[in-house]
Amino acid sequence: MEPEILVSTIVRSHDDPGKVIDSVRSIFPDWSPDNTPEHSDFPIIRDSEEICGKADSLNNLMSILRENRVLDTALDAMAMQADEEGTIFSLSRQSASIGKASFVLEESPLGGTIEISLTGRDIVLWLEQVTWHKGRDIVPREVGDELAMTETGEAMEWFESRRGRRDS
Repeated sequence: MEPEILVSTIVRSHDDPGKVIDSVRSIFPDWSPDNTPEHSDFPIIRDSEEICGKADSLNNLMSILRENRVLDTALDAMAMQADEEGTIFSLSRQSASIGKASFVLEESPLGGTIEISLTGRDIVLWLEQVTWHKGRDIVPREVGDELAMTETGEAMEWFESRRGRRDS
């Protein structure tokens, strides 16, 4: 069962709300924000505002990740904050503006972030299934295994682990 998907982002005072929404929709085409800030001309007097809404599926995001062959990275990034209730992860809004998916693990990047919250039972199992690919027949993966990337995004190569070597 696909989890409930909540997508949000911050529209800062200098952002064009229309471009922000277009950026999010390039990854989540069915996203419908609950509120939309009005476009303002200079001088801009509105404050930063969070816009959020539900998306029906992760199909487009998963297609982008599959096409770019980063499903193991996606599994690690999407599961970093997973618990029994669900998970939260972030994508770069600047990357999304050109139809690319780039996970944000640390500080907020230039251009802002898109926050994705997945709520549902057995989210870890669901993530493992939705990111499955044939390479896992050779090198099996699961959330939190010894091949998972670190919290800073540092990768562990499978052949390093198999040989018992870890470069520091």
